[in-house]
Amino acid sequence: MAWYDEAVFYHIYPLGLCGAPKENSYGKPEPRLRKLFPWIAHIKEIGCNAIYIGPLFESVGHGYETTDYKKLDSRLGTNEDLKEFAERCHAQGIRVIFDGVFNHTGRDFFAFQDIKKNRESSRYRDWYCNVNFWGNNEYNDGFSYDNWGGYNLLVKLNQKNPEVVDYICDVIRFWVREFDVDGIRLDAADVLDFDFMKALRQVANQVKPEFWLMGEVIHGDYNRWVNEGTLHSVTNYHLHKALYSGHNDHNYFEIAHTVRRLYGMGGNRPDGLRLYNFVDNHDVERIYTKLQNKAHFAPVHVLLYTLPGIPSIYYGSEFGIEGKKERWSDDSLRPALNLEDFAGALQENPCTALISALGHARQKLKALACGDYQELLLTNRQYAFSRNLEGQAVLVTVNNDDADARFQLPAGDAAVYTGVLTGERAVASDGQIAVSVDGNSGEIWVPLGAGELEKPRKQQKILVGKAAHPSMGIAAAAAADKAPEPKSKPVQAAEGKAAKPKGKPKQEAGSQPMATEGRAVQAAEKEPVTVPVHKSYEEMTVAELQTAVLEKMAENGPVTEEMKRTVDENVWHDSLVNWVKSFR
Repeated sequence: MAWYDEAVFYHIYPLGLCGAPKENSYGKPEPRLRKLFPWIAHIKEIGCNAIYIGPLFESVGHGYETTDYKKLDSRLGTNEDLKEFAERCHAQGIRVIFDGVFNHTGRDFFAFQDIKKNRESSRYRDWYCNVNFWGNNEYNDGFSYDNWGGYNLLVKLNQKNPEVVDYICDVIRFWVREFDVDGIRLDAADVLDFDFMKALRQVANQVKPEFWLMGEVIHGDYNRWVNEGTLHSVTNYHLHKALYSGHNDHNYFEIAHTVRRLYGMGGNRPDGLRLYNFVDNHDVERIYTKLQNKAHFAPVHVLLYTLPGIPSIYYGSEFGIEGKKERWSDDSLRPALNLEDFAGALQENPCTALISALGHARQKLKALACGDYQELLLTNRQYAFSRNLEGQAVLVTVNNDDADARFQLPAGDAAVYTGVLTGERAVASDGQIAVSVDGNSGEIWVPLGAGELEKPRKQQKILVGKAAHPSMGIAAAAAADKAPEPKSKPVQAAEGKAAKPKGKPKQEAGSQPMATEGRAVQAAEKEPVTVPVHKSYEEMTVAELQTAVLEKMAENGPVTEEMKRTVDENVWHDSLVNWVKSFR
């Protein structure tokens, strides 16, 4: 396997994180990049082993209007600062990926300036697309040209010009020679010329073993870009959308369908297409802002780290910070942060603790990086799958409901499974394991003896609002920030374990019976209830919905007394609606 197959990325937008001015005066270099040196230890501590950082090179504003590809932006420091940053990362076993903005340049780039000066006589007039000396623009250049995204600040390079291709390839060689960079993220790869990308891949194959090319692609068939001739990976915007909307809508079918489709794109190879998975970045809102129920931060990230692909965390999101996209500015998505402000976060901030536990689990369990994927269980609110490698199956369970959920899953040859995040154990019986997952939570189940992690950590829950305390459970913390919903917000115990008050209902995730340890629930005698054909599920009463669920169960096989008790315990209207709709 290449290093990037087992990578866990940390994404940095340096001009934002380092607090650089919005405009570049091209003055004396300010060594703001050195502010990132202490972050390297933090990045490693939370289980990341690769950094994608950029844009880095001289530009006039946000970094994507490049002035000089071979000079660190003056607002960040000098090339020596960048070289030392890369050296320090490598010393900690962390790979470094630069942002390659090769689709366009800024207007201060030397080739464009030469065109402004020499017009038709410029030897660089064909370096850009459709330069028209009969046209004009808002800058009154006396000529027009193609741009990116409708912004004449971003002048589109002519990637079919051999001189342009040679120049960019030389830039890549320079970055490897000067900074020992391990790969490049190609900005706007979905509009790059394919022959141009093939040339970049040839250079990548030459400059350094396992040099990685990852492209920014929004939509389309990712196989067009990810193959042996062009790129190693692309940004997985399909899964990005599914992960947050699938939780906001309580719809795990959307996520599972997206995974199946993407997995199929890779020809069902064990490692799929090795797509770059993320839940937020410098162009989209923070995941903590997007989620309608902040408690879903936990199952979202369990999926990010365990589904096929390469996970990435955007700087600051491990602390659960907010960031809302504004119409005219992305500043709130790219804030300046001081690491000192988050001292002790690993012990005190449940978001950070969860991200760290997942990062270390991902690095230790090779099946999560390159095992094949098999869906095991799916309802609107519960989802389970396995990642299988060399006869070892790692099981993943997530629950987006406020109630705890119980899963019954195939155990394979393993006799005992251990929960990576909680340290809980499940003993197999008749080839099955029965596990319980807290509301708005998730777990990774590993066969006992398959490889010890540093130490099992109790899965900490999310802080919600300034008044929330780190010891609060996920549902209790969420409830503190919302209008009270006592019937659907179970109280949680101090260490993040769900408290078990008498009569607290649990929702069955599968359709098979499961034993309840240490407790026999006696179903109350009830009058027979029929399912009204003239009502929608949303209009039915709890009793009518319970009857509907039992009828659906009966269509799939015998309904046991335990199954009846499980349905009887579920007294939540919305939960029952989603349950009855989940049958196929």
